[in-house]
Amino acid sequence: MPMTPAAYLDAYAGDLVALLQRLVRVPTINPPGENYAAITALLVRELHVAGLVARRFPIPRALLKKHLPAEQHGYPRFNVLGRLAAPGARQTIHFNAHYDVVPVGGQWRHGGDPFSGAVEGGWIYGRGTADMKGSIASLLLALRALRATGAKPRLNVEVSFTADEETDSALGTGWLVRHAPIAPDYAVVMEGGERNQVCCGHNGVVWLNVTVHGRAAHGSTPERGVNALEKMAALVLALDTHKRALARRTQRTPEGRVMRPTLNVGGVFAPGPGGKINTVPASASFSIDRRVLARETVAAAERELRAFLRAAAGKIPGCRITVAKVSHNHPCFTPPHGPFFAAMAGCVRRVRGTPAVFNVSTGFNDMHFFATHRKIPTLGYGPGGDPCHGVDERASVKELVRSAKIYAELLMTFAG
Repeated sequence: MPMTPAAYLDAYAGDLVALLQRLVRVPTINPPGENYAAITALLVRELHVAGLVARRFPIPRALLKKHLPAEQHGYPRFNVLGRLAAPGARQTIHFNAHYDVVPVGGQWRHGGDPFSGAVEGGWIYGRGTADMKGSIASLLLALRALRATGAKPRLNVEVSFTADEETDSALGTGWLVRHAPIAPDYAVVMEGGERNQVCCGHNGVVWLNVTVHGRAAHGSTPERGVNALEKMAALVLALDTHKRALARRTQRTPEGRVMRPTLNVGGVFAPGPGGKINTVPASASFSIDRRVLARETVAAAERELRAFLRAAAGKIPGCRITVAKVSHNHPCFTPPHGPFFAAMAGCVRRVRGTPAVFNVSTGFNDMHFFATHRKIPTLGYGPGGDPCHGVDERASVKELVRSAKIYAELLMTFAG
């Protein structure tokens, strides 16, 4: 009896782990964007092994200079695109994942190496295992399983592995959907949903940096200066009013969860130049992370926040501010109706043995580029893991295999 793709994935689970270890051990830290050339060369080779025609697209240097700070201009960006034609198929399904990871810190187990790829107790450890090189490994093994067992996808397949999702995706999936030769009818962004949850939307975000301007003076005569730190502290406290107003806005997800916009202050904060313990600080700055519900827009959220900051600063004597835009990412939501969402829910149910539910992710990802810009049915699903962006990030080997089975099942059963 011929081996099924699911049986192949059970038999070759060790290959999936080994591949993820290879991916994790290439530290693609963003910023600044390290080792992108090495990881994309590896990914092109792996797509070829899985039977796809693949190439990588270098981002023009002029765009690097336009979108990246000067200190990152020496770090090239690449996006990878692979294709597999299904005989007789007229439609295409696109799978997308990013290969960059966030910087590391803290004390990691397994020799203190955040890129060890060590396996312990059914988990594989290392930066990027959960977010989201585990998804890449699961998809590559699913494609290998189809090729090895002779199973045929019912749609043409496109696969993209993209840069810079951990910043703003402008040179990654943002570039891909506008400039690469893709023609998807459906898209799976391989994060946002996991286990029995299938993602049908995500929050957006607005990132601002607020600089508070004071006037320097000697620490022994503070009355002669304007203390930027004190003014900043008052402004941050005033933002509690805006937080409370945002908390009154709600959106209910298909799974019945109530979501609210959030405001996180001070993920990055700093003094200005020339700071010293015996000086009145002339400058201080802090960041704002405003999460945007799918029923809101990034533009409206930014306008509202800027207006609040201006008004609040105006009520604080001597508080002068400058507000700079850092980045934004758009929210998206697609009601999970129609054959594509039903097919994915069926695959999750058959592989996992439990009903699927549809969720909306509090974090942003690259789904909106396909759902909003390409206007095609888009969902999110992957093996996930925990703690994303934290110390000892890890992914479950069982979940990696299950996700690979779900990807293979979707490719074999969904015909558009």
